[in-house]
Amino acid sequence: MTDIDEQAEEEQAEVDAALAPPTPAEVRERARLGPFRRLYRGLTNFDFVGRRRIWFGISGVIIVIGMSALGVKGLNLGIDFKGGSTWTVQAPNVSQQQAVNAVSPYLSQPIVEILTPPSGLSNIQVQADLNGLSAKQRTTITNDVIAALARLAHVTDLNKVSTQFIGPTWGGEVTTKAIQALIAFFIAVVAYISLRFEPKMALAAFIAMLHDLAVTVGIYAIFGFQVTPDTVIAVLTILGYSLYDTVVVFDRVRDNTKPFAAAGRMTYSTMVNLSMNQTLARSINTSMVAILPVLAVLLVGAELLGATTLQNYGVALTVGLLSGAYSSIFIASPILAWLKEREHKYIAVRKRLASKGERSVSFSAQDAASLSLSAPAARTGGTARPTARQIGEPRPASGASSVAPQSAPVIAPRARKQKKR
Repeated sequence: MTDIDEQAEEEQAEVDAALAPPTPAEVRERARLGPFRRLYRGLTNFDFVGRRRIWFGISGVIIVIGMSALGVKGLNLGIDFKGGSTWTVQAPNVSQQQAVNAVSPYLSQPIVEILTPPSGLSNIQVQADLNGLSAKQRTTITNDVIAALARLAHVTDLNKVSTQFIGPTWGGEVTTKAIQALIAFFIAVVAYISLRFEPKMALAAFIAMLHDLAVTVGIYAIFGFQVTPDTVIAVLTILGYSLYDTVVVFDRVRDNTKPFAAAGRMTYSTMVNLSMNQTLARSINTSMVAILPVLAVLLVGAELLGATTLQNYGVALTVGLLSGAYSSIFIASPILAWLKEREHKYIAVRKRLASKGERSVSFSAQDAASLSLSAPAARTGGTARPTARQIGEPRPASGASSVAPQSAPVIAPRARKQKKR
């Protein structure tokens, strides 16, 4: 056997060792570190694709409950969508319940909010739908509400109670424009991902965005949050964020496809799991960085400081960001694996690996580092760079030797080659 053949066999042994599942000792070592330390050391090896029924089931339950609430209760549309009348008056030291009691004799199901402008003097805003009434009835009710709010605010000048009327035609135009913007966004996203990646990735990303939209709409229907133009802007924002996180994961999947899945060294589902574990810490970090400021706006700005105008926007962002983070991890990639595993090429890979007795396992980010060092040399017959560590072994401490001790599956072939020499 020539030296080149011996070197190639040694390199292939390194690849086989990297593809082997962790030993019981390595599993115990990872468990000892705890979940957070494993996450940020790149030692997580979650099986995202294999547990897709659980993730899909959780999303399915939430969506079914939300759609049921949507069918029974509908959405609480603001006057910008359905039209209506608004009355506003400056009334410090007046509670929301006092305002409701003042206008309830004249309005059915009024929406009352306390607005706090930069001046610090609270404003009472009352909204109601009067579109179904005649012009005479609408005028009478409007005058009665103005008088009631003037008495509540202890003002004698009725002109200090501002009134605004939005007709149903204007509300219908706003709704149409919002739907058009959403459709244009979906078309642009599908076209971009189809050209940048591939159509099946575009389909998986599209389904994930529909998931986020359905969850957000369902939450709004369940809890009766008001839908305003700010909500539409927030929904487009969160869909863009969810898409960004999904594209990052798909980019890693594409990078891993050629050396691992397309080369027939692992199934497509295993390769997707590998890619997900590589990007898991990043996905969690970016999600937390995005959600924390929104929670600050929602809790501090709206609840503590009384800036209720931020509430609708903050609620939509919070719900959407949480749903988007979930879908990019647990929905988009498992759907992609499910679609790709039905291609003839990957069906053949799965059958070939199963015939060799190789089971599907999940790899961590550190496993991927060893795989990336071993794979190119094994394919080309060149010299592989020595890996800094073997699978599951901790990184060497500062000042220690940079070469970690090798595990048995890798050192045994080398020992035999040395004896032959």
